[in-house]
Amino acid sequence: MTFTALSLQVDSIWAEPLSDALLEAGALSVTCEDAHAGTTAEVARFDEPGEIAAWPRFRLTALCPSDDDAKRMLWQACTACGFAVPAYEVCGVADEDWVAKSREQFAPIRVSGRLWVVPTWHEPPDPGALNLVLDPGLAFGTGSHPTTRLCLQWLEQNLAGGETVLDYGCGSGILAIAALRLGAGRAVGVDIDAEAVIAASANARRNGVTCEFIDSQAPLALDADLVVANILANPLKVLAPLLVSHCVQGGHLALSGILAPQAGEIESCYAPWIDFGQRLEAEGWVCLSGVRR
Repeated sequence: MTFTALSLQVDSIWAEPLSDALLEAGALSVTCEDAHAGTTAEVARFDEPGEIAAWPRFRLTALCPSDDDAKRMLWQACTACGFAVPAYEVCGVADEDWVAKSREQFAPIRVSGRLWVVPTWHEPPDPGALNLVLDPGLAFGTGSHPTTRLCLQWLEQNLAGGETVLDYGCGSGILAIAALRLGAGRAVGVDIDAEAVIAASANARRNGVTCEFIDSQAPLALDADLVVANILANPLKVLAPLLVSHCVQGGHLALSGILAPQAGEIESCYAPWIDFGQRLEAEGWVCLSGVRR
């Protein structure tokens, strides 16, 4: 089966309403990116939840069942928005094994001298290493992002053995699973996404460990020796009292998903409770860590 990709450029004020209108008109999906992506004028953005990227011009790409559907959907969406139909392009998109294509982007990743993240469809490059076998499913956390690798390195450096670990925003469960494989006595993962809880539980079984994964709305009575949260800066600020409340006095806290310029602001939010020390950095991202007073 062949689909049609409808591509057009709009000013930033129209990006969100036109995207929504295209979906209402029947588009299978709509992606938004900088209209200047791939050029010297491209602007890198790392947006927090609830924020809209501030590019002056957007490129919208709507996936449609056919050429005729694409033109009808565009006209319908523009009419609904009171927006003149702009110049656009259409091209065919052949149906493919999208699962297989996505898997091509996820290869075994060496985190440290002894720690690897290996997708379920690959053989471990080093069978004698500590291999975390992972299928992320719909959850975040493949080990490919710098923030995940920084947290894994932090756990490896700070786990002595037998500790209780809280992984808040657990995604695929990679950090909680790694904690147990590295010697923690207990690991609890929390996530807002029900799909993440399902994926994380399946990954724990693959790795032969028993983790506890729960929805963020469920009650959490836990005193953890190590608390790790790989989320984003804004949620980390909001969650500061909660995360600290689950960290025992003298316990360790690690925060990631933070861009280097955001590090000072995050530290100030946790300063009433945490003495920060070690800072790990990679590719413009930071993992902050410290000890609870």
